[in-house]
Amino acid sequence: MENARTKIRAKKSLGQNFLKNQKIVERIVRAAKLSGSETVVEVGPGTGILTEALLERAKKVIAIEKDDRLILQLKAHFILHPNFELIHADALKWQPPATPYHLVANIPYYITSPLIDHFIGRHAQHPAVRATILVQKEVAEKICAAPPHMNVLALHVQAFGSPKYEFTVGPKNFSPSPKVDSAVITIQRHKTPHQLPFDLIHKAFSNKRKMLRSTLGQELCEAAGIDPTRRPETLSLDEWSRFVA
Repeated sequence: MENARTKIRAKKSLGQNFLKNQKIVERIVRAAKLSGSETVVEVGPGTGILTEALLERAKKVIAIEKDDRLILQLKAHFILHPNFELIHADALKWQPPATPYHLVANIPYYITSPLIDHFIGRHAQHPAVRATILVQKEVAEKICAAPPHMNVLALHVQAFGSPKYEFTVGPKNFSPSPKVDSAVITIQRHKTPHQLPFDLIHKAFSNKRKMLRSTLGQELCEAAGIDPTRRPETLSLDEWSRFVA
């Protein structure tokens, strides 16, 4: 579908769904809690609708755009903004600044997990202080889960930051409209990440219907002070950390 701001059709191969509702943009910016002194990294500026609002609130905006069709239009649109920097790159291959920054992004559904890992999680060389991201609603709910509904993605995210479900965004707010609801979540990065046994977590969740004694062994569970008859989705971050101690 062609977008009115750019006259460019969204690419399915890039998972593009351009945000078009200004009210949603304002809610995203409010959720980001910018004071005016921050550097913001925006992944996938697309048509620039969110970029424009961020430039009014942030000290600097570094926009990372992979789609070469959008580069010239973004440059032309924001040429008079001295606090705007546009980088033509794949965000998953680009290294963010070593100085503090906030991540704000309307994330293509298919790269949600690797992008969070790259900017917030255990593979982040220079992690964001805070992230405000628009993702698929189902994924947002998984990230913000708590016992007895924990999952691998929630543990990977919550080990490094505190997620909060901010609000739901319906399909009509995008062009083209996705088939499912989206949601905005924020993640505040922990100053000291939790040390979790991710190898054991993946092993336990590979058969999550089974009790931990079947996947991890009774002796290992008892040594960590965990009831071996429990299932992995019932354990909290602190309980998983006992396997590391």
